[in-house]
Amino acid sequence: MLQVRIHGRGGQGVVSAAEMLSVSAFLEGKHAQAVPSFGSERMGAPVVAFCRIDDKEIRLREPVLEPNALIVQDPTLFQAIDVFNGLPDDGYLLINTGRDIAELGIEKAVARLPEGHVCAVPATEIAMKYVKRPLPNAVLLGALSAITGVIKIESVEEAIKSKFPGKIGEANIAAARAAYESTSTKS
Repeated sequence: MLQVRIHGRGGQGVVSAAEMLSVSAFLEGKHAQAVPSFGSERMGAPVVAFCRIDDKEIRLREPVLEPNALIVQDPTLFQAIDVFNGLPDDGYLLINTGRDIAELGIEKAVARLPEGHVCAVPATEIAMKYVKRPLPNAVLLGALSAITGVIKIESVEEAIKSKFPGKIGEANIAAARAAYESTSTKS
């Protein structure tokens, strides 16, 4: 089972990311579950959402405490909370940033992860280019598809289209595809 935990701030589409990821898996005939978790529900407050993907029925209903993949939509959270809690030594880390890992001050935390399992993607910049809004969620799903191979980019695109029909969906699909292609060349 792939368990994904997504950290971000209110207004960044954290919950929508988990939903679209679960729909992507469902489109591939897998079982999936998206679970939001809210504290104070306000713009900018820390938010976390979870997604599980498996080939068989998922009976768990609790939050993901030991994620195989961690998506961090806002790197300022590294100073606010322990986002790495529960991430195993073979886990994946996807960060929305154009900065170097050393600049983020997390090199010790990620040193234990295998090569190719840590990926920094300037998702907000990519979203601004394609979507004209600072929403990194769809962009990061494209990158997740590239680094894990658990879901296909075509499934991510279809999930985005079902969540955001029309021009907004098309722009998000283009952004997710751009992240997928740039991340694929890094791996």
